[in-house]
Amino acid sequence: MDIKRSGSRPSTKGSAEWFTGAVRVDPLFQAPDPARVGGAHVTFEPGARTAWHTHPLGQTLIITSGFGWVQRNGGPIEEVRPGDVVWFPLGLKHWHGASPTTAMTHIAIQESLNGSPVTWMEKVSDEQYRK
Repeated sequence: MDIKRSGSRPSTKGSAEWFTGAVRVDPLFQAPDPARVGGAHVTFEPGARTAWHTHPLGQTLIITSGFGWVQRNGGPIEEVRPGDVVWFPLGLKHWHGASPTTAMTHIAIQESLNGSPVTWMEKVSDEQYRK
């Protein structure tokens, strides 16, 4: 058994390479090998968002506060609120983040394949971000 105490792992800023705007990532867990699941508590300030990306084994988002947007490649921007659960299937190109006026926080859970949980792509442009 391993208990990770609240506050024992430092918060980090979302990398400007993969995020637009102010994003804070609070690590929750990373299962030891041979397990491959990990999770983080991610907060997006208004207007902040991820770049387009995929996950080799999919991703689950649990929206915990605020109001945000999610979009799969080729689909409409969808609104998400606290209590919503979003599943992105493996390999589906997508992005997620806050709305322009309201912050959003979610728990992100994904598995790694060959040591990587995500493949980052181009940033979501301001034009793409506008509804």
